[in-house]
Amino acid sequence: MTRPTPDGVDDLRALLLERLTALEPAHLDLIDESHLHAGHAGAQGGARHFRVRILSKQFQGLGTLARHRLVYDCVRDLMPHPIHALAIEAGTPPI
Repeated sequence: MTRPTPDGVDDLRALLLERLTALEPAHLDLIDESHLHAGHAGAQGGARHFRVRILSKQFQGLGTLARHRLVYDCVRDLMPHPIHALAIEAGTPPI
């Protein structure tokens, strides 16, 4: 399996959004927080830090760890490069 190599931050953001649509989100925010980690060893070589806020019915009945695993399963091949860190806030949409 070859690793995707997005050309830039916008391409990486688009790829992440595309991947996370597999979870059929009712709400999805993707925030690039890389600027908060400038100088961090993980940011070397252009690896990015993102925060994901996602609401999905697929998380219904799942604990935090299981929700995070579903998110990581969508982007696993993008880590640790071009994504170094992913902060996840995962919940279910209001009824």
